[in-house]
Amino acid sequence: MRRFEYAVLLAPAEEGGFVVTCRDLPEVITQGENIEGALAQAVDAMDEAFAARMRSNEDFPKPTRPREGEYLVSPPAETVLKAALRVKPQRAAGPLGCADKNLP
Repeated sequence: MRRFEYAVLLAPAEEGGFVVTCRDLPEVITQGENIEGALAQAVDAMDEAFAARMRSNEDFPKPTRPREGEYLVSPPAETVLKAALRVKPQRAAGPLGCADKNLP
């Protein structure tokens, strides 16, 4: 099963707290007063981003590896399940690693 865990960066905000961004999902931008709050807001923003992508039938980008200082976040389990059901299955590979053209 494909993983839906994305790296987010928490940057200190001028007014206090943290601004949260996600390289793989640029529409995920939020903020929180402390690290825990910022990460909770990231989960909520990611949930909304996934919902928007599902409504518009957009693909989900493959998560990139987290960089130093980034946190891994995923949307709620219910959203992950819905997203996983929408991901197109990969074609089975034949004995030489070639896709079997006779498969549906």
